[in-house]
Amino acid sequence: MSARRLRLRTVGLTAAVAVAASAGVVAAVGFAGTDRGTAAAGTVPPATATVTRQTLTDVQTVHGELGYGTAYVADARLSGTITALPETGTVVKRGGRLYAVDDEPVVLLYGALPAYRLLEPGLQGADVEQFERNLRALGQTGFTVDDEYTGSTADAVREWQEKLGLPETGRVEPGRVRYAEGEVRVESHQAAIGAVTQPGQGVLTYTGTSRLVTVELDMDDQRLAKKGAAVGVALPDGGPLTGRIESAQTVVDAGSGGATGQAAEAETKIEVTVSVAEPAKLAGYDQASVEVTFTAEERPDVLTVPVAALLALAEGGYGVEVVEGERSRIVAVTTGLFAAGRVEVNGPDLAEGMTVGTPA
Repeated sequence: MSARRLRLRTVGLTAAVAVAASAGVVAAVGFAGTDRGTAAAGTVPPATATVTRQTLTDVQTVHGELGYGTAYVADARLSGTITALPETGTVVKRGGRLYAVDDEPVVLLYGALPAYRLLEPGLQGADVEQFERNLRALGQTGFTVDDEYTGSTADAVREWQEKLGLPETGRVEPGRVRYAEGEVRVESHQAAIGAVTQPGQGVLTYTGTSRLVTVELDMDDQRLAKKGAAVGVALPDGGPLTGRIESAQTVVDAGSGGATGQAAEAETKIEVTVSVAEPAKLAGYDQASVEVTFTAEERPDVLTVPVAALLALAEGGYGVEVVEGERSRIVAVTTGLFAAGRVEVNGPDLAEGMTVGTPA
């Protein structure tokens, strides 16, 4: 095959080829001789660019929402009438009333394990120890914090129940407590005072109390979601902040009904939570749309050319067309990072300042 620049129409190649092909400028060329390092090109290319040495950074900026992170639903576990709800924005701490059913409180405690059974003397388990840690943190004494619910635990529970105005049974119903990782902020109400609750019915939603930015990324952008990585956050007034990725989890965005009445297909997304290094600068913002800049990779001091300058070689690999006066030659290169319309290239016959061909 002659060393001519051709449009690449083949699909299903490597990701790097796909990136270059998306620019519509990759060519398939061949070497006429046995020296695969360079080969004479047939004509001078219609346009040129310069080989530069620079820091190449793979960055992407996406929209995010400043708020308080993921919202969780506190559903009812007790049947009765809702008699009290906190105002939205209220912060509830350990031992505080999350809401009330039949004028008796549902209490917030800290922990990762949900309440799932009646706690009473004779039981053992991680849920017992979690509850006893909370009971001790609330100032109750006279029992040992371990995984056994003993008579001493029951006595401490009766004292706790007396303070709350609850029947002093010494047992803890699973619907009487709600566990969260820490103090919570009431986000919204899903039921009204006076509503009759049934187990499983949503009562309210809550979040954590730290200011966080939440971003949804496409699955193709998974490379951006590295826990602990630094990001940039731009506020609505343009003020820049630094942030850090706290978590990244896969979520399913259930489709909603479209204009034709047909439901949109569910999409799998990556939900990224970002903390801000200087939360004091968020004063005045409750919820807001922000811009989050992710840096997936950075390559300092590398040679780069426009992606459009890459040629797909018929023998495999890539090359660029180096222009020298009125003549040009094909030089084989290896590629590295693709970013911002440029690509990292290396090769023994390539140097900074050289001129390479590009499509018109």
